[in-house]
Amino acid sequence: MTSYWCELAWLGGARAEPGVLISVEGERIAAVEAGVSPPPGDAERLAGLTLPGLANAHSHAFQRALRGRTQGGSGSFWTWREQMYALAGKIDPDSYLALARATFGEMALAGVTVVGEFHYLHHGPGGVPYEDPNAMGGAVVQAAADAGVRITLIDACYLRGGFGAALDQIQMRFSDGDAESWVRRVDSIDKRVRVGAAVHSVRAVDPASAGVVASWAASRSAPLHAHVSEQTAENEGSLAAHGRSPTGVLAEAGALSERFTAVHATHMTEVDVRLLGDAGATCCLCPTTERDLADGIGPARRLRDAGARLSLGSDSHAVIDLLEEARAVELDERLATRTRGSHSATQMLSALTSDGYRCLGWEDGGRIEPGALADLVTVGLDGVRLAGTDASHALESVVFAGAAGDVRHVMVGGRFIVRDGAHVDLDVPRELAAAIS
Repeated sequence: MTSYWCELAWLGGARAEPGVLISVEGERIAAVEAGVSPPPGDAERLAGLTLPGLANAHSHAFQRALRGRTQGGSGSFWTWREQMYALAGKIDPDSYLALARATFGEMALAGVTVVGEFHYLHHGPGGVPYEDPNAMGGAVVQAAADAGVRITLIDACYLRGGFGAALDQIQMRFSDGDAESWVRRVDSIDKRVRVGAAVHSVRAVDPASAGVVASWAASRSAPLHAHVSEQTAENEGSLAAHGRSPTGVLAEAGALSERFTAVHATHMTEVDVRLLGDAGATCCLCPTTERDLADGIGPARRLRDAGARLSLGSDSHAVIDLLEEARAVELDERLATRTRGSHSATQMLSALTSDGYRCLGWEDGGRIEPGALADLVTVGLDGVRLAGTDASHALESVVFAGAAGDVRHVMVGGRFIVRDGAHVDLDVPRELAAAIS
């Protein structure tokens, strides 16, 4: 058993606790004791604020290669998508392994201990399967292992190019042809991999096929995710094709439950909000991507008040900084409503930790308590952004002023993967430069 004395630690309450002794045995937390002073001589001292591990609940690892390269000129989500498709057409399992490993390494440096990889880049050019039909997913899983972070491979069904539209040449790489073939491929994934299901969107999956995916997830008690109402054009197309909103289509397909996560949920009707809240679903917000793509600002407060949980993701990785994602939920909503204080620091930390873990199928993580996974993040309070932080307001200071660069140590399953701000196994900047070039 190994012990760590945390100068401050968040145990889920309204304030950070001083002098918290955490004992770790194997991959789990064995004991937690607050108010320990002075630190025991056999305990390692963790200066700063220690949090449960952060969950990045929505990632497309390959899109990290687009950072800074899509900013010229005017455009929209749809013009950005063409650039993303061009990138997707170039990636093979080897290049995906290198890019995803470096991307997950960057996440680790930002305090991410578990990632939900929303995976739809399945096949070779023209949709021809690789000899191993899960070679691309396998590369992503290996990349997470190399970076030391947990992963839920959220395998996405993708069957059409839009409402009533055929797949284009690049989209054929995403498709298994039909939902039954998707099921067969996903069932062949290595059983040691934590797998979730995804309906890519109601644009890309017809209602009957969405029902097949939802049934597969329900039969395995697996997480089920979907892109939902990211764009107003998606809502308009869904109403024209199906007579209901994307949320309504998914509800009729049997997708909504406490295991369901609606990604983005930006342009929601009151009926949509009520459906998600009544189901106890999670809504994964990705503010840095949503503002990068000019998507809009989602109704986070209304969703939460209706009974939905919130989680957070860095999505396209325009920025990988989960603290920025967290504060953006509150700050963007201030811009939209001209009201402050819709989301507290503790509510945002819950979205980053326990609720993020939960929506990825890791119910035993994201908390500092006996029996939980020993996934911890220590944020330094002595850097230029957080110097002078008052212990009684440490949570607010970290959420509203901290950044990925303030992360000092990251532990996953009792093993440090980041020490003193550096990854213990990877030279992340070098690997990113090599993978993207």
